[in-house]
Amino acid sequence: MATAAQFSYITINSPNFHLTAKRSAFSRQLKYGGKYYSGFTDITSSRRKPKSLSVVCDNSSPSSSDISSTAKIRSEVLSPFRSVRMFFYVAFIASAGLGGLIASTRLIAALANSSRGAEVPEILKGLGIDLAAVSIFAFLYYRENKAKNAQVAKLAREENLSNLKLRVDEKKIVPVSAFRGIARLVILAGPSAFISECFKLSAPFTEGLLERGVLVVPFATDGISPSFEFEENEELEEKISRRKRLWQLAPIYATEWTKWIDEQKKLAGVSPESPVYLSLRLDGRVRGSGVGCPSWNAFVLQLPPVKGIWSGLLDGMDGRVL
Repeated sequence: MATAAQFSYITINSPNFHLTAKRSAFSRQLKYGGKYYSGFTDITSSRRKPKSLSVVCDNSSPSSSDISSTAKIRSEVLSPFRSVRMFFYVAFIASAGLGGLIASTRLIAALANSSRGAEVPEILKGLGIDLAAVSIFAFLYYRENKAKNAQVAKLAREENLSNLKLRVDEKKIVPVSAFRGIARLVILAGPSAFISECFKLSAPFTEGLLERGVLVVPFATDGISPSFEFEENEELEEKISRRKRLWQLAPIYATEWTKWIDEQKKLAGVSPESPVYLSLRLDGRVRGSGVGCPSWNAFVLQLPPVKGIWSGLLDGMDGRVL
């Protein structure tokens, strides 16, 4: 399984002792006194012990707990009053439950004493109101909690997407989250023939798509890299350059991309073999998705330009979040 390389740097500060360890996968090199030691060589027999130890770790992908906490924070920001509503629902359930308990004890006492028989209808009325209140507020709490869990799960999937890696050029690899606020990504997932067809259909709208910050991420699910044919013509050099810019991104670590796309298809009830597209807003959230080639003309008509006099006013006009 292809995974991003993990790097750890350990530096020990001491006047006569300098240790730098660099580990990639299962290999490590240690430098001590100008000599290199490979494997897991024990060099702890130093004359002096290190005075201070600093460890900095950079992992390729965050843990599930980090993603979950981030998704929960974003959920709170998007629905700031949900926690307040859920608190009051619980308070009302507890209050009605306590009232129902008191009414039940009164009803038992009234039934046991024939002289208090006239109080039974009134007690039953109060007990019915308490039970109805418990049922209503329990239902409202259940619905609110279900919506919260669905939103957190959706945000967690979006966070997983934001951590997937893209190759910009031969020397630069960035996560999807690096394009937040910069570009509107359109992800194409399907066989290479599907990618090539989408490439041809996008040709007339290249200028309009770039003006709206659209960048395409083609992911060939059959493992065959699609071939993009650009006409070599000096008169069309600028147009060809824009076409290459529109299609310059390439996903890496195919296993992680395949896993995320398959999960999305499963949730949407789409066949695993179906070619799909998915468009993102400027804030990185999912704007739209569908089966087959996207409507490039619709993007040009619906999305505002990222530059110009309308850019600041229409920054949020990306469409509703799915």
